[in-house]
Amino acid sequence: MENKELNLAKLIIIGDRVLVRPRNQSEKTASGLFLPPGVLEKERIQSGYVMKVGPGYPIPLPPEGQEPWKEPQDEIKYIPLQIKEGDLAIFLQKDAYEVIFEGDKYFIVPQNSILMVERDEDLFD
Repeated sequence: MENKELNLAKLIIIGDRVLVRPRNQSEKTASGLFLPPGVLEKERIQSGYVMKVGPGYPIPLPPEGQEPWKEPQDEIKYIPLQIKEGDLAIFLQKDAYEVIFEGDKYFIVPQNSILMVERDEDLFD
């Protein structure tokens, strides 16, 4: 498991996107009916654990030439995302992009497609 985490660290998520590992869903309904995997994957709303988060929304740099006494800035600044690694995210399936990385399925989801998160504050202590 540790090797997969190291390899996952190589991935860089761009902008306002989030990498989500799908949560294992029950294959059985409350009444005891078994559902095939294809039915579960076609649900409109999915859930999963946030594995990586992009830097956020880029802030445009001021136009050059307005303040000649200042040194030019090459570093882009970002407004950070609300989502944090470890959150359980509920998101819209239609806006997510499915990717397979080292045999595991993940979704790349824009933050505006995430409807709600459940955060366990103890994860960040």
